[in-house]
Amino acid sequence: MATTSVSERDDAEKGVPPRPVRRRRRQGWWLPYAILAPAVLFELVIHVVPMITGLWMSFRGLTKFFISDWTAAPFTGLRNYRLAVDVNGAVGEALFKSFLVTCGFTVLVVAFSWAFGMAAAVVLQRSFRGRSGWRTLFLVPYALPVYAGVLTWNFMLQRDTGMVNHLLVEDLGLLTEKPFWLIGSNAFVSVVVVAIWRMWPFAFLMLMAGLQSVPQDVYEAAAVDGAHAFRTWRSITVPMLRPVNTVLVLVMFLWVFNDFNTPYVLFGTAQPTSGDLISFHIYNATFLTWNFGLGAAMSVLLLLFLLLVAGIYLLVLNRRSRRA
Repeated sequence: MATTSVSERDDAEKGVPPRPVRRRRRQGWWLPYAILAPAVLFELVIHVVPMITGLWMSFRGLTKFFISDWTAAPFTGLRNYRLAVDVNGAVGEALFKSFLVTCGFTVLVVAFSWAFGMAAAVVLQRSFRGRSGWRTLFLVPYALPVYAGVLTWNFMLQRDTGMVNHLLVEDLGLLTEKPFWLIGSNAFVSVVVVAIWRMWPFAFLMLMAGLQSVPQDVYEAAAVDGAHAFRTWRSITVPMLRPVNTVLVLVMFLWVFNDFNTPYVLFGTAQPTSGDLISFHIYNATFLTWNFGLGAAMSVLLLLFLLLVAGIYLLVLNRRSRRA
């Protein structure tokens, strides 16, 4: 039994509350903090500090005249934001068109990447000869460096020397003349195709991993009941992959909407109007015109839009899961 001291008994008789017991810190209590410290430090240096700096720049008239001394840039308040959202002005109109192009680009890339990834994951879920080889082949676009893969597509889409025109015009005879794939309206088709080629292996990898957790007994029971392939996919595969799809669609949306490498490597700095994705547009508006304050304001607006969409997406899914 625990013993009490004379002072504690006296305090209890007088109605004085007991004194708090001081707990000694265990040895090695600092180890978790020491392990997390480098990650927190790099997060601050790589993400938090640049975000705060960009927010500060968005309220300044930071142009090429103040590059030598950024702190001397005049405070302009919300002027940069007003220029960015004014669709009647040249800057706002161009940004709004780029936003619409990016929305269409994102919807097509995410939808087709998910569809291709789902189809490949379902087909390769069954055991057959050569399955491991097909899995490896499908993951090649995801494993390749971005610049190497997209640069190869740039060569393939050239008008006179590209393999795409050679195949469509000379080998298959589907077209009578060689089209321009990297300029004009065809640029949108080109950037969508290249982005799908890069993104769908990631969807395939995630969905294939998710299918590993689906019990085979469920499929066997469905086969005994006479369920056809589409009914099995709709009633078993898709509901069982709902947690994976929730994260997968959100991650692909954020990655595709922010895609900069694909249009930059594919088109260079002279992007066509139909392929003017918003990250690329903000880059050109910042570094070609040397208006860092306006570019920072556009970046902040893009961040707010992505946070809003992600928040609404997660809120809707949480409500559906509670109802279910």
